[in-house]
Amino acid sequence: MRFFKDLSVSALVAGFVTVLVGLTSSIAVVFQAAQSFGATPAQLSSWVWALGMGVGLCCWLPSMWWRKPVVVAWSTPGAAVLATAGATGAFTMNEAIGAFVLSAALITLVGLTGWFERLMNRIPIAIASALLAGVLTRFGLDAFAAAQTNTWLVVAMLVVYLVGRRWVPRYAVMLTLAVGIVVALAQGKIQWAAVQPGLTFPVFTMPAFSLQAAISLALPLFVVTMASQNLPGVAVIRGTGYDLPISKLISITGLATLVLAPFGGYAINLAAITAAICMGPEAHPDKARRYAAAVVCGVIYVLIGCFGVVIAGLLTAFPHELVVAIAGIALLGTIGNGLFMAVQSEQYREAALITFLVTVSGVAIAGVGSAFWGVVAGSLALFVQHYGKR
Repeated sequence: MRFFKDLSVSALVAGFVTVLVGLTSSIAVVFQAAQSFGATPAQLSSWVWALGMGVGLCCWLPSMWWRKPVVVAWSTPGAAVLATAGATGAFTMNEAIGAFVLSAALITLVGLTGWFERLMNRIPIAIASALLAGVLTRFGLDAFAAAQTNTWLVVAMLVVYLVGRRWVPRYAVMLTLAVGIVVALAQGKIQWAAVQPGLTFPVFTMPAFSLQAAISLALPLFVVTMASQNLPGVAVIRGTGYDLPISKLISITGLATLVLAPFGGYAINLAAITAAICMGPEAHPDKARRYAAAVVCGVIYVLIGCFGVVIAGLLTAFPHELVVAIAGIALLGTIGNGLFMAVQSEQYREAALITFLVTVSGVAIAGVGSAFWGVVAGSLALFVQHYGKR
């Protein structure tokens, strides 16, 4: 089978790191969102099952079909929106599930009509690359900032990465992760108590629809998912040079959310930061073989869905410094390439820099993240500078 021929150690590591970063950086927010609607322990486990199965299958199957890395995730900003709204106590779990269904229906509609892809096709590659670099730069900064709380861990990982890049570049990230785990073990920083045995089972919750939930939950969830997740996700795809059918991908994530919403799958969308790990050269020097990393990522997420209590605990047992350090180090090449593509063309350089700076600033207006406002600012700069020119 071709997949096993294309599978490599670097792809296995990239897939694992993708899951590690995605899960540990957001699972606490997901739990908070579920609990804000009064989720029972069984419903909380069901949310993990739905999100794990949805993300896993949407990574695994399209990547195998197209032989290109397709990486999706659950919406972390969306979970934050839900947690904030749920904390008011104004909505039941049934109303929240109904809002998930409405939001998924809107995302599916946008995908099937092709509106989102047509909009993205009008954005120059320099702006998309600047957006990509801006989204990822925060992770690069966090990697080095982690040295403030665990200097030896971060320094050891950085040294091993640099040595690995010098002599065995294909395995540099794998060696960096291995050394990070060894140092964390030596420091006693891995929290084994977080690992709890048990299987995860889906729990169906009947959706309930109300105008208040549609306005306060469904609409903000839709906007945040499209602007803060799918938009930078497309930027990563374009910035790494892959030609994927964007409308079909949006439709797939929308339909998956629609099916899994009654079980707690609140929003599945294109991944940005974690996608860059599977789509970058660290996954494999050959672009045609990087899809294997996305398949590995998908398989691990499916396992998380089935054994969510065990695997989520295992991955969250790693210290925070290890997670942010391996994420930032693994993304160095992608950040550098994004910056190069952003400023390469003098025609778009200033607009691309504005896009980059607004995105990396982290500014959030009206609950919408900086990725969206970065594109708005860059597009406005392009309009002012080039409208009417031949």
